[in-house]
Amino acid sequence: MSSLVEKAIRATGVGYEASPQPSPQLFFDTISAYQRTEALKSAIELDLFTAIDNGHNTAASLGKHLGAAERGVRILADYLTMVGFLTKQGSTYALTPDSAMFLSRNSPACLNSAVRFLGSPIFADHFKNLTAAIRKGGTVVDKDGSIAPEHPMWVDFARGMAPMMQLPAQMIAQVLKAEEGKEMKVLDIAAGHGTFGITIAKKNPNAKIAAVDWKNVLEVAKENAQSAGVADRYSTIAGSAFDVDFGTGYDVALVTNFLHHFDLATNERFMRKVHAALKPGGRAATLEFVPNEDRVSPPQSAGFALIMLSNTPAGDAFTFPELDGMLRNAGFSKNELHPLPPSPGSVVVSTKS
Repeated sequence: MSSLVEKAIRATGVGYEASPQPSPQLFFDTISAYQRTEALKSAIELDLFTAIDNGHNTAASLGKHLGAAERGVRILADYLTMVGFLTKQGSTYALTPDSAMFLSRNSPACLNSAVRFLGSPIFADHFKNLTAAIRKGGTVVDKDGSIAPEHPMWVDFARGMAPMMQLPAQMIAQVLKAEEGKEMKVLDIAAGHGTFGITIAKKNPNAKIAAVDWKNVLEVAKENAQSAGVADRYSTIAGSAFDVDFGTGYDVALVTNFLHHFDLATNERFMRKVHAALKPGGRAATLEFVPNEDRVSPPQSAGFALIMLSNTPAGDAFTFPELDGMLRNAGFSKNELHPLPPSPGSVVVSTKS
């Protein structure tokens, strides 16, 4: 802005602030973001957060406890302090509230197992080919990407992601009023770890769950159902959700973290199948990352589209109007959006007339 324009604005009495100087900081932070990822993965691999939680809170004591070089641990812990995972007073480290909740194995909400899925080489390999995926408009790593039949990554998903899904599972069960204890026949599609159906079964002793997924993935879900004490009300349907026979008469269909792998036309055809499996008045609960119509907010939901671009042939993060239109075309009469904060996901509850 020229000095003459600046003087003119000031003369009007309107508040004026000079624009900040351009900075390369965002470039440097972004191009080196992999360093933050690897530092966190190393800390989890070493179990550093649990060690600090247990009182090993200096570089010397951490090094001895973890069997690592004091210098190495000090540099790692300082870096984690710098980016916000730890605090430091003098030479003493401590966990932040978030790290104590989600990164120490002493916490029942520990998310460390999610690294097995979120930090897997499969994701990194897809992103190494992002430019080609952008040119194509979908994954180039293999024909089907992560939606390939019986892809081994989904066992890692089932093993690792259950803790991260505990909160949205609890919230979905609440939205569906599972605690009222009414008889509830539940179809859990792409069940994975089984957390969503299992949570409903734990809250409602009259709920019976039928879980759909690949056979190898369902073994994990069955283990979790056994551990949760609901195995007697937990059955499985092995195979592709597009091909297997769901049966009919369900009160609820759970469609969690599934539709974003496919295009809207494919999802519409699939949700017609789900609609047919529900009894009149039945509901489908669809968990998705739902960005605003600007497609750039909120960041986690909007940014999920890039993951789908690199990992699937045609997946996306769909806005609520897109989901609402697709679900109405599939036969659902009413679709209600329920954000699930602090989780980045939202659940769309759809009713069959």
